[in-house]
Amino acid sequence: MLEFGIVNSITLDLDGICNLDQKKRPVNYRPFFLSFIILSMRTYLIIFILTILTACSESVKPVDLAVENQILYIGNGTEPQDLDPHIVTGVPESKVLMALLEGLVIRNPDGPDPLPGVAKDWDISSDGKTYTFYLRDNALWSNGDYVTAYDFVYAWNRVLMPSLGSKYPDMLYDVINAEEFNKGIVKDFSRVGVKALDSKTLKVSLKNPAPYFLELLCHYTTRPVHKETIESYGEMDTAGSQWTRPGNFVGNGPFTLDKWELNKVIVVKKNPSYWNNSIVQLNEIHFFPVDNASREDLMFRSGQLHVTSTIPPEKVESYQEKYPDNIQIDPFYGTYYYRFNTEKSPFDSKLVRQALSLALDRTLIVEKVTKGGQQEAFSFTPPDPDAYFPPTTLDYNPTKAKELLRQAGYSDEDPFPSVDLLYNTSEGHQKLAQAIQQMWKTTLNIDVTLTNTDWKVYLSRQSIGDFQIARAGWIGDYIDPKSFLDMMVTGRGNNQTGWSNKQYDDLLIKAANSTSQEQRFYNFYEAEKILMDEMPIIPIYTYTRIYMLHQDVKGWGNNLLDSRPYQFVYLENN
Repeated sequence: MLEFGIVNSITLDLDGICNLDQKKRPVNYRPFFLSFIILSMRTYLIIFILTILTACSESVKPVDLAVENQILYIGNGTEPQDLDPHIVTGVPESKVLMALLEGLVIRNPDGPDPLPGVAKDWDISSDGKTYTFYLRDNALWSNGDYVTAYDFVYAWNRVLMPSLGSKYPDMLYDVINAEEFNKGIVKDFSRVGVKALDSKTLKVSLKNPAPYFLELLCHYTTRPVHKETIESYGEMDTAGSQWTRPGNFVGNGPFTLDKWELNKVIVVKKNPSYWNNSIVQLNEIHFFPVDNASREDLMFRSGQLHVTSTIPPEKVESYQEKYPDNIQIDPFYGTYYYRFNTEKSPFDSKLVRQALSLALDRTLIVEKVTKGGQQEAFSFTPPDPDAYFPPTTLDYNPTKAKELLRQAGYSDEDPFPSVDLLYNTSEGHQKLAQAIQQMWKTTLNIDVTLTNTDWKVYLSRQSIGDFQIARAGWIGDYIDPKSFLDMMVTGRGNNQTGWSNKQYDDLLIKAANSTSQEQRFYNFYEAEKILMDEMPIIPIYTYTRIYMLHQDVKGWGNNLLDSRPYQFVYLENN
């Protein structure tokens, strides 16, 4: 070590001086004070070096200073695709946008019922089809402009413009003429059921009652954007412009965008213009795009993170014993699945898709691969807190899988072609892909090539249909089966399988028009039976949210959507 090297060289020099002095002078003439000076210098140097070594051995970790500075360090899984709320679709993006933008209502960190956001209050008509929102007088954009009802009209117009290419326009399809405008049937946006009655009053008219509508409005797709900022860097429907960069971004959330270093960190700082600024205790949040679970785990254990996005699967059991106060295993309203490109052979065959599903031992997967309390998925929708129980017709049946593949025309003489399985960079995705690769090889003698790409490439390839099989995961945007099943309607932006079924689509329309929850759920159930028979997707397991949480983090809350408004989060020494 450098420090010790310095001490040794100086000591040798001093010894040399002593020895040289003894040779030149008689012993009885050696000055006493020289020995005293040398001894003092040595003592001082030892004390100095020990002080340095002590300081180095007790180096301060980021989390050690976090409470005093109120800086939260979060592992965010991967680099966000963008920070435009109207074009992104992923969880990493949603985490950052929770800090930067606020909608009419906000997530409740401890339950399903939304809390007031930009809207201080609202009225719902007796038939459940008209919502009137009253905006706060003190709601401001980060540049000091007032947030108005016209901002929401502008934002929803933007989401629904076909030319923007939003993946989530269907989030607003409950609104009168929203779907028709998005599909080009209605050309005049003034016919869509969202009106600014004045600068602080927004009226939303629905086609049918939607019991989940308020919760839906928590989603980032429905949040406002600053018109002048958008149009300073392009047109209203320009995607991927520079308005989302630091120095350009104008938001209305509890934090503002301060720094975005690609593949390194995103830093947000407390927004002094936020209407509820007085309750915000955090000064900064640092989001780290760490897509390697082992690296993220090391960052947490070395004091660089307060929260991780995941845990290496092989460490879950041991961490439950070693770190019981830190490991979190929360219920999570989501399903992990594989999607087929049904427009490409051989996956244009239902028999093939069914065979590959039947060849998967889901129980073995959750017990030996994921190992985080996940449950086998036998349907697309997870079990619902409101008592929707989806069909559970899926099974593990290798014998039937082989027979279906034979019926599809494949045999020893005409073997199944090798296929490509696409996933994004993650140890968890890789381990599961390897397990499934082995199952399909062992049971069906199918050779599977695994293709790993980063998040942006993974999203791009699926959006243009450049895949055969791709891993996927869906987290409910709100607690309702519609949040899952609507995604598979013909032509929906997040379908991405090429699959289409008119009977399925009609059942979803019937569900939307249903006047009772019982009738809605019946239509959902019948639609999901079709989905699981046609098998454009293979559900594998229902999620749990498994992560590490530092004990100094307070106000974190717990809800099924893992969605936590940061204005309620703070740091306090445990």
